[in-house]
Amino acid sequence: MKSLLLLIGLLIFINCCGQKQDNIWYFGTHAGLDFNSGTPVKLESGMLDSFEGAASISSTEGELLFYTDGVTVYDASHNVMLNGEGLWGSAHSTQSAIIIPIPGSSSHYLIFTLDYAYSDGRFAYSEVDMYKNNGLGEVVSKNNFIQTGCTEKITAIMHKNLHDIWIIIHERDNDVFKSFLIDASGF
Repeated sequence: MKSLLLLIGLLIFINCCGQKQDNIWYFGTHAGLDFNSGTPVKLESGMLDSFEGAASISSTEGELLFYTDGVTVYDASHNVMLNGEGLWGSAHSTQSAIIIPIPGSSSHYLIFTLDYAYSDGRFAYSEVDMYKNNGLGEVVSKNNFIQTGCTEKITAIMHKNLHDIWIIIHERDNDVFKSFLIDASGF
């Protein structure tokens, strides 16, 4: 039941985006998909070598901005983004990262990371500024600790005001879900 609710929440968030920010995916071992044409196109240019979790984000026009396995952030040129190494996620976490645009900003994004199941379950966020490095971006704030004791599950849902975003996580070894509001001021 919890998995079904998580899936429904993820689908609601994707449908609420309305633009093309979810049109390019990178995952697995150098794999990717481009949905910009309406039909998935195979991509083999990615730098990830991730057994499980990954996240990517595109511009509202569907152009790749960056992607991550929760540990390393790669820019649109498939190079490590400035200050993009050493994030506290894990390539072995089922949902190692989720990328959220800061509401009202076209250039600032938050990467929320979760560590893997056999760790302390650390949950943190990092901020990316896409104005930096000639538009390729830079991680300007890294590994901002939120809490420990989390599972490898995270989702994002649009606030009912259709502007702000809720981040939802599940704590480990209990039935507690926690939500965090992302608004124009960030986390």
